[in-house]
Amino acid sequence: QLQLVESGGGLVQSGGSLRLSCAASGFTLDYYAIGWFRQAPGKEREGVSWISEDSGSTNYADSVKGRFTISRDNAKNTVYLQMNSLKPEDTAVYYCAADSSYISVVGGTPNYWGQGTQVTVSS
Repeated sequence: QLQLVESGGGLVQSGGSLRLSCAASGFTLDYYAIGWFRQAPGKEREGVSWISEDSGSTNYADSVKGRFTISRDNAKNTVYLQMNSLKPEDTAVYYCAADSSYISVVGGTPNYWGQGTQVTVSS
């Protein structure tokens, strides 16, 4: 069974850092593009960052550009999201998602989703 599991969320003060992990089981991430998405209470889900299967392409939402870094370690079957200089407005449930199509991931319609991890940034 294909599964994505996020971890690394938690409570952090404004200006702090967290590193989220997205571990895959049941399939190899080598051939999949990965995206990180988030959803805050009362708001629509939004894309945060995306990485192609070969790490040749990475993209970020304007709101996190310069603060977040996406990376992948295919040997560990894991994708990471390093989040620095966190702000209260970054508070949300963060999801990772995978698809063989980078376009689908960037477009917000990947096939496989994790269950999410909560990130709370206090002011």
